[in-house]
Amino acid sequence: MNDSFHSKAILDVAGTPYEIFKLDAIPGSARLPFSLKILLENLLRHEDGVTVRRQDIEDLAAWDPQAEPAKEIQYRPARVLMQDFTGVPAVVDLAAMRDAMQALGGDPRKINPLQPAELVIDHSVQVDHFGSPEAFSLNAALEFERNQERYQFLKWGQQALDDFKVVPPDTGIVHQVNIEYLSRVVFPKTSNGHAQAYFDTCVGTDSHTTMVNGIGVLGWGVGGIEAEASMLGQPVSMLVPKVVGFKLTGSLREGVTATDLVLTIVEMLRRHGVVGKFVEFYGPAIASLPIGDRTTIANMGPEYGATCGLFPIDQVTLDYLRLTGRDEAQIALVEAYCKAQGTWHTSDAPEAEYSETLALDLGDVVPSLAGPKRPQDRVPLTEMATHFPSALAALKAERNIPDKGPARIEMAGQPVTITDGSIVVAAITSCTNTSNPSVMLAAGLVAQKAVALGLTSAPWVKTSLGPGSMAVTRYLDHAGLTPALEALGFHNVGYGCTVCIGNTGPLPEPVSRAIAEHDLCAVSILSGNRNFEGRVHAEVRMNYLASPPLVVAYAIAGRIDLDPYRDPLTVAPNGQPVYLKDIWPTQHEVAEAIAKHVTVDEFTAAYADVFAGDARWQSLEAADSQTYDWPESTYIRNPPYFEGMTLEVTPVSDIRGARCLALLGDSITTDHISPAGSIKADSPAGRYLIEKGVEQKDFNSLGSRRGNHEVMMRGTFANIRLRNLMAPGTEGGVTLHQPSHAPMSIFDAAMRYQSEGIPAIVIAGKEYGSGSSRDWAAKGPRLLGVRAVIAESYERIHRSNLVGMGILPLEFLPGETAQTLGLTGYETFDISGLENAEAKEVEVRATAADGTLKSFRTKVRIDTPNEVDYYRHGGILPFVLRRLAA
Repeated sequence: MNDSFHSKAILDVAGTPYEIFKLDAIPGSARLPFSLKILLENLLRHEDGVTVRRQDIEDLAAWDPQAEPAKEIQYRPARVLMQDFTGVPAVVDLAAMRDAMQALGGDPRKINPLQPAELVIDHSVQVDHFGSPEAFSLNAALEFERNQERYQFLKWGQQALDDFKVVPPDTGIVHQVNIEYLSRVVFPKTSNGHAQAYFDTCVGTDSHTTMVNGIGVLGWGVGGIEAEASMLGQPVSMLVPKVVGFKLTGSLREGVTATDLVLTIVEMLRRHGVVGKFVEFYGPAIASLPIGDRTTIANMGPEYGATCGLFPIDQVTLDYLRLTGRDEAQIALVEAYCKAQGTWHTSDAPEAEYSETLALDLGDVVPSLAGPKRPQDRVPLTEMATHFPSALAALKAERNIPDKGPARIEMAGQPVTITDGSIVVAAITSCTNTSNPSVMLAAGLVAQKAVALGLTSAPWVKTSLGPGSMAVTRYLDHAGLTPALEALGFHNVGYGCTVCIGNTGPLPEPVSRAIAEHDLCAVSILSGNRNFEGRVHAEVRMNYLASPPLVVAYAIAGRIDLDPYRDPLTVAPNGQPVYLKDIWPTQHEVAEAIAKHVTVDEFTAAYADVFAGDARWQSLEAADSQTYDWPESTYIRNPPYFEGMTLEVTPVSDIRGARCLALLGDSITTDHISPAGSIKADSPAGRYLIEKGVEQKDFNSLGSRRGNHEVMMRGTFANIRLRNLMAPGTEGGVTLHQPSHAPMSIFDAAMRYQSEGIPAIVIAGKEYGSGSSRDWAAKGPRLLGVRAVIAESYERIHRSNLVGMGILPLEFLPGETAQTLGLTGYETFDISGLENAEAKEVEVRATAADGTLKSFRTKVRIDTPNEVDYYRHGGILPFVLRRLAA
């Protein structure tokens, strides 16, 4: 490696010398935001004259805050983080690449992580059982029964792949495990006999990887495809972004939680517009902001649209590392390294230069919810009583839902009434909040006060608690709050994402039947980060995000359409009305509980043997081989990405005679494109599984089947709430085949086009691909024969994933949309002028059945030279495979 700036130095930490690359060797670097200093150190350390040149370092040091992003850099994160839904297909791809490498005459062991890769199994547990002390053990048993094939495959990967670790199921949520245990903050590495230290950085196959920004680790979500390339030593190609500074002042008022704060920040940043930008938090409030609050804010980076939301490293960071049981030598390294690099944060530290700035006085934050279908749609708690009727009326009008009145049902032996606005799911879920002791203990204190008054949860509410990590269970137990939570039905249902990713499980049968028969607009309330349509539960039309203590309060109320400050939540057994203020803990009570019960012992005990797993995991048998033998399975199958692949690259050709599979509107999420939830028996995926002898009770979820491309391509565009404008009046994955106009599933139409040798395209509106960093939202369309997407705008990760799978992302020019151009989706499309993927614009010609021609230009969203190479090769995986094979 080169060292043009003579930045290499030795840092002595308690007698251990570490090689570091000093930032102060670069003139002008002190003014840079923290995130760009991390990138600058990364370039210094990897300067090789080819992927990283002296000019790249100088350009980054001379960063112009106001300039539009144009400088490309090659960034190498320290490690890769995965969860099982996205991790399984990533390991499947690595196994398939090993086979392909062998077929090309190469050594399959070259397909191996060159960067540490860590996978946490957290997305598979479902809430089948709830409201009982046996809920956790029953759900865990079902999880293993359903997912044994997947888990055996991951165990094979752990044995066959170097530097690949798996945290077994029933341990914790990936991002919570990341901040509580996996993250180093400063990464120590020994190579060739000498120690090196550098900033801990990561990319993850989950969009909420940004949570780690809360402890000063730069990380963000990428598609599984890009993560695999990073594991295989390929740099992340990126444009140096604009950096938005977000100044925090003041302190939270009594009764306000970190969840209320993050919902306010999400609303502000979405309104400001930070897609593709870095966000950094600074200001006088930082020094008193606990790590739990920081990580809650950082976690929701995808919801406010930023690549990351970074907090500085300071004494609060060190205190957290010590609390969570990190080694004292590692803590000393973090402090010494950051001070040596000029990145140690103090209250009198000079402010960095930012592209734009926003400010928030924490004293202005009020208790809030967000919904009913987007996390940025914040509603002050005081306005819920008037907000909900308006939102309900709008939904009923939009979906033409009739008003059939309330439903009388029997629950737990008593007659009850549920109606529009009844809460049928109340879940303390998601690492967004479960990682934060202040809101978790507040939820327990609310429960304790409620139980003391004789209150119970409404009988029609499906209650659940997913603690996020075993440390949370330990400190709730230690505080004596678990019995009260369980008295209200908030029993531990499993250490996973549960309701936040739609693993909600079935509703009680009387509730489910009532919703269907009365067309009820039922509600969920969850302490999660996403509330998109169809995500939480297929039968629940309206979903609200809220803090854990509010989730408990609303479970008691059983309905969403009230003002908890003016309206009673319920009536106590003594006949007295109970208001929110009667059960809400003070800040002092919460702080006292944290000081007494959140201790280092809870974390060290929880993570004492984190990779060992329970008896079920330890008993799993896995093959000891360098290549996978692909047994007959409906969970794991060898994907067809490398079939017929040669070392030679076929030149890029124009797209001729394409047909549109779907004409879509705005805010089409990756959940719409590749849902993770349940599989219906009459869907293409369900029919496939039935043909393979799988009973409906064993379908599991689409998320759990991501290792089987046959299931996933059939589940593509199969979200029950997807509305294809080519098939007006329908919901779900329905389209009209052209030119026959025959209605059929999108999958069936795609297969028919493929049999006819016709390429497919998709047309969409703004923010196409927002939401989770879901690689199957690009893989699925590719296997359906989609060659291009034309949209008004894209979410960052999804656009990258499309290129990574060899799909051409095109963007309508400003002022033009499918509607202004009069496109129906029934046309035949020709896309020309790609110039071997180097064109900045291409021409699209849409020819209607009567011969009418509409011609328009679109912007090519292949944004970097690396992406040009990926597209030419048919995707990032063939590109990497050819390089390694050569």
